[in-house]
Amino acid sequence: MWTICKNIVCFPSKDLPKEVLKEILRGGLEKIHESGALLVGGHSVDDKELKYGLSVTGIVHPDHIITNRGAKIGDRLILTKPIGMGVIAKAIKGKMASQSAVNTLIEVASTLNKKASEIMLKYSCHACTDITGFGLGGHLLEVARASKVEITIHADKIPLIPEAKEYALKGLIPAGSYAIKHFCEKSVEIDPRLETVLIDLIFDPQTSGGLVISLGTDVADACLKKLKDEGIEDASVIGDVFCPHPKGRLKIIYSNS
Repeated sequence: MWTICKNIVCFPSKDLPKEVLKEILRGGLEKIHESGALLVGGHSVDDKELKYGLSVTGIVHPDHIITNRGAKIGDRLILTKPIGMGVIAKAIKGKMASQSAVNTLIEVASTLNKKASEIMLKYSCHACTDITGFGLGGHLLEVARASKVEITIHADKIPLIPEAKEYALKGLIPAGSYAIKHFCEKSVEIDPRLETVLIDLIFDPQTSGGLVISLGTDVADACLKKLKDEGIEDASVIGDVFCPHPKGRLKIIYSNS
């Protein structure tokens, strides 16, 4: 397997010093090296709005690909990062976020999923998805639909970024959260006792979110322990694959439901 990357950057050269661009590219290169990939070039554009990203190309053996369609009945689901990044980002834009929240957002978003993915492969996981723009709820529904199962998650077991709930209660919910909820609502059953704010956070769009790993109950506890032993402290069992479902369904409940 190999992976190559190219920088894609839009930079307001008349508004920001070149030192800012230098630091952005340096940070990107650090993460490329950490991932084990190679930087082979890039493209830059003078733009009024700062943007940075990477074009990534890689090759992997087809027998070694873990998709979102292999979840099996009885599997447990492990989430490797806390959620709430969209809400924290909204608070930052509104200049309402504490420095602690800003620091946590940077730490969570800049942590690669490399270690978690390497660990899960040792425990014969059946399916996996990363949590990004569709939020935890949206991506889990994708797993349910692809695997033709009903997935149950326990809202009170989901790790949250500190202060995310506080900001969400103040109404700092990204517009994308409402759009995702509306798109998914016909395939999602929600415990009526759940706080609305928790539902908002479950559908909160994430940037560089964690993984949800679907694996058998015989190895789930061992995998969770290994994740925590390796420094992935927020890793948590958040639910399970409950039963077959021809179209895929997501159920959100409390643990004692």
